[in-house]
Amino acid sequence: MLKTIYNKFNKADIASLPIETFPGRIVVIMSEGETEKAVRYLLSQNILGVDTETRPSFRRGEMHKVSLLQVSSKDICFLFRLNMTGITPSIKQLLENTEVPMIGLSWHDDLASLKRRANFKPGYFIDLQSVVGKIGIEDLSLQKIYANLFGKKISKRQRLTNWDADVLTDKQKVYAATDAWTCINIYEEINRLVATGNYKLEVIPEIQIKEHDI
Repeated sequence: MLKTIYNKFNKADIASLPIETFPGRIVVIMSEGETEKAVRYLLSQNILGVDTETRPSFRRGEMHKVSLLQVSSKDICFLFRLNMTGITPSIKQLLENTEVPMIGLSWHDDLASLKRRANFKPGYFIDLQSVVGKIGIEDLSLQKIYANLFGKKISKRQRLTNWDADVLTDKQKVYAATDAWTCINIYEEINRLVATGNYKLEVIPEIQIKEHDI
């Protein structure tokens, strides 16, 4: 049976979908010593999902440095609290690695934020926004792409919370881990569909998309 996907996914349809959450183990990294063991594990994997979080700014001219770097394998997600550790030599080694693909979305912006903490030469990163077009998807948001491919919703409720807080809440941890882990799912599913051709693309008329987004 062919999988039906859409060039654009109606935002209004996302609300009724079941919520996706990271099912694995989440490890919070708060010291330089902890980063070495975490990076050693991550570089032993064959694929990683990546994302960042930054404390939101609510005043004009106010800017914060990136607070969190989340890097996930299929089973474990490490939350590197950069507001406490900075870019350690081990984290720099991870970001510069050229062996293990690191999958993110709109990763150009994340790289710019990370480089404001420390300069490094970006390694083997793959941006999903440059991949989804292979199967005709035009949406560029993680939430819409995931809903399109898997029929599940990625909750964004924790996005504007305080990522510089002394202690992250369980909801923040799950949110951060889910965003990184789902990048792996999307990348592998797109590659599967490209390899098998086992999908049918439905093109939604522009007027219908606008009506649903009102």
